[in-house]
Amino acid sequence: MDLGLNGKIALCAASSRGLGRAIATALAREGARVCMCGRDRDRLEEAADRICEATGAEVFTFALDLADAEGPRRFVEGALEQAGGVDILVTNTGGPKLGSFEELDDEAWYAAAELLLLSAVRLIRAAVPAMERRGGGRIVNVTSISVKQPIPGLMLSNSLRAAVVGMAKTLAGELAPRKILVNNVCPGMIATDRLIELDQDRAARSGLPLEQVRLEAQRQIPLGRYGQPEELAALVAFLCSAQASYVTGSTILCDGGLYRGLM
Repeated sequence: MDLGLNGKIALCAASSRGLGRAIATALAREGARVCMCGRDRDRLEEAADRICEATGAEVFTFALDLADAEGPRRFVEGALEQAGGVDILVTNTGGPKLGSFEELDDEAWYAAAELLLLSAVRLIRAAVPAMERRGGGRIVNVTSISVKQPIPGLMLSNSLRAAVVGMAKTLAGELAPRKILVNNVCPGMIATDRLIELDQDRAARSGLPLEQVRLEAQRQIPLGRYGQPEELAALVAFLCSAQASYVTGSTILCDGGLYRGLM
C-alpha cells in the first residue's frame, strides 16, 4: 500500500532511540523527509546515519531538550529552515519519574508536566501555522495505554498523558476546518529501554527475579509477548497517511489486547 508520504516533511520528537526512532524509520521508509531530535547528539547522529543507510531518506537532526521551554520552538524552526516546512508532527518523549503519589513532590510534578504535556503543547503551537501554510497536516501524539488503564507505580505518567489526550481531543475539533488531523497512539508493553526500566523497578519492589516479572507481565497480554517498536511505528505511519484522511480525534491502542475495556 502506498501511504502517500513520499516527499512529506515529518518531525519526530525524541527519536534517537526507542519508539521515536522506530517511527522516524517507518516514515523514512515511506519516502518522508524526516527531522529528528534528541538530547544526546552522538546517539542522535548515529540513529540518523542508520536510518539514512537503511532507507535512503533525507534526515535532519536537532540536538535539544524538549522539556526546556525553548526546545520545541527550536525544533520546529530548525525544521522550517532546513527542510522547508512541516506536514507531519509526532510528539513523543521519554517517560517521567516512577513512583506512587506519596513518593512525588512538587518538583517531580512540574518536571513531568514540562516533559509530557507542555512539550506537546509547544510543539503543536509552533507547528500548526506551518502546516496550515501547506494546506493541512497530521499530528500524532505518542502516549500510553495508561490513558485508558492506569499502571501502578506510574502516577505521573497516568495523570499527565491523560491530559495530552484531553488536549488532543479538543484540538482535533478546532483544527479540522484547517485540514489538520490530530490522533493519539497508546503503546502497551513495547520492548524498549523504558520497559526494561519498568520491569527492573517492579522486580526491585517485589523482590522477584527480573525474568519472572517479565514472564508474568507477558502472561497478561492475550498475544503472549511484548510488542516491537516497529509495530507501533506502522500504526503511526498509517495515521500520517493519505489513507487515514477520515480519522481524527481518535485514541488508538497498540497493546496486544492487554486493555480489557470496551472503549
